[in-house]
Amino acid sequence: MANPPPLNGIRVLEFAGLAPGPFAGLLLADYGASVLRIDRPQASNPPAPTADLLIRHKTSVCIDLKSPRGISLLKDLIKHVDIIIDPFRPGVLEKLDLCPAGVLLPLNPRLIVARLTGFRREGQYAQMAGHDINYLAVSGVLSMLGRAHEKPYAPGNIVGDFAGGGAMCFMGIMLALFARTRDGKGQVVEANMVDGSAYLATMPRLATKTPAWNRPRGENLLDGGCPFYDTYETSDGGFVAVGALEPRFFAVLLRGLTIDVSALPGPRQDPSTWPALHQLFMRRFKSKTRKEWADIFDGTDACVTPVLSHAELENAGLDQRPAVTLTSTPGLAIPGGSAGARDLDEGQGSSVEGEGWQGVALAPGTGGENTLKRWIGWRKGRDYKIENGGLVKNNQSKL
Repeated sequence: MANPPPLNGIRVLEFAGLAPGPFAGLLLADYGASVLRIDRPQASNPPAPTADLLIRHKTSVCIDLKSPRGISLLKDLIKHVDIIIDPFRPGVLEKLDLCPAGVLLPLNPRLIVARLTGFRREGQYAQMAGHDINYLAVSGVLSMLGRAHEKPYAPGNIVGDFAGGGAMCFMGIMLALFARTRDGKGQVVEANMVDGSAYLATMPRLATKTPAWNRPRGENLLDGGCPFYDTYETSDGGFVAVGALEPRFFAVLLRGLTIDVSALPGPRQDPSTWPALHQLFMRRFKSKTRKEWADIFDGTDACVTPVLSHAELENAGLDQRPAVTLTSTPGLAIPGGSAGARDLDEGQGSSVEGEGWQGVALAPGTGGENTLKRWIGWRKGRDYKIENGGLVKNNQSKL
């Protein structure tokens, strides 16, 4: 039987936001932390669900951050938590009288305040609005992405928001938790999507000073310029991905394509031959369906795989799993199945609604009062009450 998840017992306050902040909270929740989202009071009754779909294992309370009694309640709550996720622009917490260094850490010296912004907290962009594409743009990463002789291409919001933002913030929180085990003290964690994305691009950035990546965008080994590291359309409109970088894998690729080495336009490592080799591969891959190519290459070392859509994977019954498997303290399960008969790589416990394929929203205020009761025994009417849709401190309370 598995032990509890590694973050079991960790309490997290997540100020409501979209994408990177909730993703950091999702990673914490998936590995056992109790995450309480702080939402704004809602005009509708009952409140409508928000657009945030990254809500597995989370609950919500509404607190009016513009109300002195709402802020007073929040300060009392902060004394009992381990982590706060701040997704706001620089200065917002300070304006709310929630300065991390001056207010929050004195209230709770073990507290970890994770502050996540898009741009750096200082400099010309600090107070500007932005999105993933903007953060990638000023980090240098966006300039590296795209086809030759075409404009830079934004790869969804995976690199900036999630990898460079939420995942990096999560890593910072884990480092701060580890540091706390040594000295018992919390700290402020500052993450931003510009530096996070730039850090992810360390290898390609360093490679721009080498032959591997010193050519213009879209003409290098790993950015679509190389014909044996690219995608190709098949006769049925599908696509395959090719990554035959090493000579021995390239040889297997040629055998599967029934192309003799003598038919190549020249040495494969010579970039001047790549345009002609691209054309040769394009014609050959267009001669069969994606399934036919899968039948040829499956089980080989040609590094050729079909490009599968999420819809295909869901229909095929693929299960979504926790990001990493911990063999003694696995994270919480995502896919369906019996809670008592799971493999460790599926996680532990019951599945979540939607099983990682269907997004499920969380209405503001859902489950949060039960979380407050479980954490610290607070009860409505005695410790807090609801005014204008938000929780405020009960003046009679002895909190």
